[in-house]
Amino acid sequence: MPRVSQDQLEARRHEILTAARGCFARFGYEGATVRRLEEATGMSRGAIFHHFRDKESLFLAVAEDDAATMVETVARNGLVQVMRDLLELAGTSDGDTAGWLGTQLEVSHRLRTDPAFAKRWAQRSEAIAEATRERLQRQRDAGVLRQDVPVEVLTQFLELAYDGLVLHLATGRPPGDLARVLDLVEDAVRRH
Repeated sequence: MPRVSQDQLEARRHEILTAARGCFARFGYEGATVRRLEEATGMSRGAIFHHFRDKESLFLAVAEDDAATMVETVARNGLVQVMRDLLELAGTSDGDTAGWLGTQLEVSHRLRTDPAFAKRWAQRSEAIAEATRERLQRQRDAGVLRQDVPVEVLTQFLELAYDGLVLHLATGRPPGDLARVLDLVEDAVRRH
């Protein structure tokens, strides 16, 4: 039997994550049955669960993948850039954007309804908040951010703006002139 390389395993895992993201977004966690996951991925349950222990592990991997990407972007370019990237993707017909938004909404739902999930998710949520605080502190130290508001308050302000943008886009409302709104958000935290 031929051996599968690590690159092939990673590629397969990525394919499963991408397809599952869309399935979870379309049907929600409960509605994304194993059968629907099989249809979305084009793989058998054995192939899917060779990479992920169960459906919950698969959903968590999708959400963690999104969170890790977000932490990287925040650390490099800030939370407003995450919002700008999301807005740019929303203007395309990219199904991955809908999947990402759907995953965010499903995470929000599970945080409210599943205490065990909320406990596991707290670490990922804190990583995003910490990356935001560190980025803001670096910007403050460089003299770019306003000095009259604590970094923690600025972090919460940006998180609220992010949550509002996600909700706005996920409910299918048109982006309109949200790029200018993001300019206003960014200007609100800058030093003048």
